[in-house]
Amino acid sequence: MGQAWYVLLTIPRAEYLAAAELEKDEFQVFFPRVKAPHSRLGHQDEPLFPGYLFLRLDIEETGLPSFRPSHKIVGWVKFGNILPTVPDVDISELSSRLEAVNSGDSMWRRYQPGESVRVISGNIDKLGEVLEEGKSAQGRVRVLMEFMGRQIPVQVPWGDLQPIDQQTDEIKLRPRRTRGRGRWTKEFRPEAVVTA
Repeated sequence: MGQAWYVLLTIPRAEYLAAAELEKDEFQVFFPRVKAPHSRLGHQDEPLFPGYLFLRLDIEETGLPSFRPSHKIVGWVKFGNILPTVPDVDISELSSRLEAVNSGDSMWRRYQPGESVRVISGNIDKLGEVLEEGKSAQGRVRVLMEFMGRQIPVQVPWGDLQPIDQQTDEIKLRPRRTRGRGRWTKEFRPEAVVTA
């Protein structure tokens, strides 16, 4: 069978220590992480799969390794007595997707206070301004949006936001011309055209 990837369960919140200790002992470890909106315990990223690491080894040749307490490993992920493997192609695909995510080409994007965003959720498609970014990639972003003529702060899921460029911002934020049913607003009244 040769070398394969296996999944390890770590002690809660000990993924960084576990990965460092295993690498120190020359194990091949894959520890998928994404950029975090806020640094956590001195890290600029956070685990994609909290509590889990991938370990590559050849168990037919070396057998299952035993772990020291400093490795912070609870055990192997098993299904009954079966120790499943993760195909190399899946690890490779996950690695390349993480690279794209961490370079800013995906939903794990940081939004800065004052930044204009587009909120798309259900029937809502409006512009807003970020007041406060979320605490994690799964959190909500505090956004100031116009609703019924008033500016109100709302909590919006990260996935419902899209960054907008300045040109789109200028086009979308034109003042309203009617109040509905053809009734003009005070600010905008068309001028009568006199023909001779």
